[in-house]
Amino acid sequence: MHSRRSGIKIMGRLIGLIKPLILIMLFAVTLGVTGYLCAILLTVYAAAGILLVLDFPLPFFFPASIKGIFIVMAVLSLLRGILHYGEQDCNHYIAFKLLADIRGKVFQALRALCPAKLEGRDKGNLISVITSDIELLEVFYAHTISPVCIAFLSSLFMVLFMGSIHPFCGLLAFAGYVTVGVLLPVWNSKRGSLAGVEYRSQFGMLNSFILDSLRGLRETIQYGQERTRLMELEEGSEQLSRCQSTLKKLEGSSAAVTGACMTGFSFIMLFLTLWLNQKEAIGFDGAVLATVATMSSFGPVIALSGLSNNLNQTLACGERVLSVLEEAPEVWQVSGKPETGFFGAAADHVTFSYEEETVLNDISMDIPKKKIIGIHGKSGSGKSTLLKLFMRFWDVKEGQILVSGRNVKDINTNDLRNMEGYVTQDTVLFCDTIANNISVGRAGASREEIMEAARKASLHDFISSLPDGYDTSVGELGDRLSGGERQRIGIARAFLHNAPLLLLDEPTSNLDSLNEGIILKALKEEREERTVVIVSHRASTMNVADEIWEMDGARIS
Repeated sequence: MHSRRSGIKIMGRLIGLIKPLILIMLFAVTLGVTGYLCAILLTVYAAAGILLVLDFPLPFFFPASIKGIFIVMAVLSLLRGILHYGEQDCNHYIAFKLLADIRGKVFQALRALCPAKLEGRDKGNLISVITSDIELLEVFYAHTISPVCIAFLSSLFMVLFMGSIHPFCGLLAFAGYVTVGVLLPVWNSKRGSLAGVEYRSQFGMLNSFILDSLRGLRETIQYGQERTRLMELEEGSEQLSRCQSTLKKLEGSSAAVTGACMTGFSFIMLFLTLWLNQKEAIGFDGAVLATVATMSSFGPVIALSGLSNNLNQTLACGERVLSVLEEAPEVWQVSGKPETGFFGAAADHVTFSYEEETVLNDISMDIPKKKIIGIHGKSGSGKSTLLKLFMRFWDVKEGQILVSGRNVKDINTNDLRNMEGYVTQDTVLFCDTIANNISVGRAGASREEIMEAARKASLHDFISSLPDGYDTSVGELGDRLSGGERQRIGIARAFLHNAPLLLLDEPTSNLDSLNEGIILKALKEEREERTVVIVSHRASTMNVADEIWEMDGARIS
């Protein structure tokens, strides 16, 4: 794991994603600056109207009549609303466009990391990254980048305006804007950065706990663990609440200090301009305009000060998202190599370990074309791992895995996936219909092809007995089906995929002898079309094999 990035580095990486939409961002900034200036000038013109009523002379750029000032104020009010709407519309268009793009990038990254880097990974935390973490980046893209630019340009304009009244006024305005818009946000960010990271981490852990609890609801009820799970849930909720309370306290103190600073600088400007008026350095009208302008011009920088509160969580989310995007896969996909057909497979002196634990040691075996190969052995002997190496879910530490005489590292990943079908011990089903779950094996498969695959998997009669047939929903993770039915859908997928090499990991473990016999018969009938490797504990399953390899510890014989 890399060390945590600084906030500046996180923002730099996130800003880099804006390049395709930079013109829209510039347009949003232009609208925002103009809109804020309209809001500031609205109060300045109101003060000018009062001065005009009191017969004070006004600078040349103010109308000479009350009617003229009212007209200008009406125009400024209308423009403020239109410009603010346009700015927000542009910012949110950029934000949601980028969030959709980031989600796509995250899914691509997870696909590249899968399965080696995702086995055993906290799924609740991943769901939190994909959903709420990415969603919170909307604060950065819609309410951070543009407001920073708007605050800088608006403040620059106001400093020049104040400076035109008197240089001291310009310097004081500059000090106020820097304090409220820069120093306070930096101070707040440093105070709250760890709290933001802790909150997002705790939020992800609570997501994982709730997900586990929902999946294990039946077991929890069966073994009377409701109170225990409830206590753990309450404890997690309390920890999250404490994290949130810390953030809220930081937000409250930040708002109080910001308000105090804004009020303080406004009063200082008032006393400064009165002193300058006494020294006859500026007129009374200048003193009033400078003071009113100061009080009304903190809007853009106050927005920055407020951003630092949400920015702590946003940057924590950005760190988690960027960590996924930048994590290096265990196995890199291959492309651009010559196409490969299937002519058999082999393991050549293969050694493989999970970290320090050696699972396979100097394994060699040959898998001839159009043969059924059985692999038998006790649990933990590396049978399933060997199949995963043929799928190139991991790369071997020593030796090589060969398909059609070529090292799998030199075969295009798409070619390898097309040549191999893989049925795992635990079939994952999507919350969709039976037909759509089977069609995962081959996109665009016809209903007739799906039904034929189901027949080979001894599933068609069962599906036909259901009221909605192949359009029956399997529920979340297939919870409306039995273990055997889920397993047969996995086998049907493999038949539909129609790969020349079929790798089956305990394919009949959840089946009765009748259904097992039907599936094994289908495999035997297709031996002229495909090569089959079966991993199983069952002697009855091994009877269909032309050749049986025995796994013993990390060895094979």
